[in-house]
Amino acid sequence: MATDLDTDPYLAERLPAALKAPRIVPWLALAALFVVAVMLRHELPANADVSWLLTVAERVWDGQRLYVDVIETNPPMAVMVYIPGIAIARAVGLPVEMVIDGLVFVAIFASLAIAAAVLKNSMVLRGLAGWPLALLAFAILAVLPTKIFGQREHIAVLELLPAMALYAVRIKGQTPSLLAILAAGIGVGLALSFKPHFAIGILCGLASLAIYARSSRILLTPENFIAAAIVVIYALCTIVFYSEFFSVIAPLVRDIYIRVGSSPLEMIKTPAVPIWVAVMFAALFLKRTGRIDSTLLLLLATSVGFMVGFFLQRKGWPYHSYPMIAFAMLGLGYAIAMRAPLDRALGIFATATFAIAFVQSILWFNWAFDKAFDARPLWTTIARLGPHPKILAITGEPGLGHPLTRALEGTWVSRQQGLWVAGYLQIMRSGAPLNPRQNAALDVYAARERAMLIEDIKNNEPTVVLVDNFSDNWSKWLADHSDVAGVLRDYRLVATINDIEIRTKAH
Repeated sequence: MATDLDTDPYLAERLPAALKAPRIVPWLALAALFVVAVMLRHELPANADVSWLLTVAERVWDGQRLYVDVIETNPPMAVMVYIPGIAIARAVGLPVEMVIDGLVFVAIFASLAIAAAVLKNSMVLRGLAGWPLALLAFAILAVLPTKIFGQREHIAVLELLPAMALYAVRIKGQTPSLLAILAAGIGVGLALSFKPHFAIGILCGLASLAIYARSSRILLTPENFIAAAIVVIYALCTIVFYSEFFSVIAPLVRDIYIRVGSSPLEMIKTPAVPIWVAVMFAALFLKRTGRIDSTLLLLLATSVGFMVGFFLQRKGWPYHSYPMIAFAMLGLGYAIAMRAPLDRALGIFATATFAIAFVQSILWFNWAFDKAFDARPLWTTIARLGPHPKILAITGEPGLGHPLTRALEGTWVSRQQGLWVAGYLQIMRSGAPLNPRQNAALDVYAARERAMLIEDIKNNEPTVVLVDNFSDNWSKWLADHSDVAGVLRDYRLVATINDIEIRTKAH
């Protein structure tokens, strides 16, 4: 039976709503993912490194000198990126962590919006459903990071995404707008300012496109010169304003930090590698015939570059692997969108691979580490000792004192994150024998670390001292170093939780 809309006003009113309903669904899905991402921020403990870098940024904002009054082994950008959040938090009276999370979410939406604007009406998305790809990208940027949310690697991926969109458009022969060029160039420049080896990921992506196009023009684009200019200016500013990074920190990193790491076999055994291999295989399998699409090639080659960086760092830490996994997953999502609609078997394979890899990555990034990394069991006991504790930890493990100190609204006594020099020296001296000259040089670094610790204890007497006997026998280390033990002789044991001694000063 036919229906005349002109004679059925009720149906005529319902039709526009029915047509609009499908348009609302993606927005509802985005809202749901955003709610999940925000809930994760409240449920998961803060990242130890982010918590420490917030403490460093607060001290620098208060006038302390980076690499002199507060010691950090990373370049200045690792600290400066959090300064705006510190300023905003103090201006509005909100917790710094809340403001930083909010700014990262703003960066996620901004990154996706810029990338979407660059790709809009381009040949890159021709024939593809944009919304599913956008939702997948949001999940990778906002939900996947879990405990490494706000880490430098996470922020770097956000900064690089507009450039990935720009490169994808350029290789298709289209000319991007000036604003897109500026956004991409600034993003790449800021990302490279975090860690120089991030350049490997960018260069691998660009090199793959140059080979694909049989032309080097993609290497000589305005956004790349903008990025290079930012890196040069940043390097010059570091030389002028933070000379101690080169005179004090760089030798320390050269002689100790980079000499301690996992073997290639140990790196391969980390969950990051099988996750990455599975995602890369699935993406390439979906494009198993014909010439690979340039955008897919860009994403996967960039992922390969960051995988190289992951191995070069030799630490095997979860957050180091985020860029390589994120770009691989973006590549797989793009490959799925290219092949849609998939036949049943291929669809199940692709969807299952992505889903399993996504869940496994969340478990890896949210790796609860172990009891020493998760110091929450200590919070209640320390809180009973008094408000706003001044905390010191005798440990080489950064996750013990951070975010514990900030969670209890306390003060971190030391000028550095932990006794990482002492911890690394124990590892180095447990391996192949060192020659007398090396041992003497390392002893100088260790003595300097202890001297700073003693000075910090005298200048800012702690109310709580934690001694870590979980990750290593730091009670023995304390007993072996009478200079440090002497200034802590008046502290008595009040509790031991998970092999962490909690000491407070006897009255």
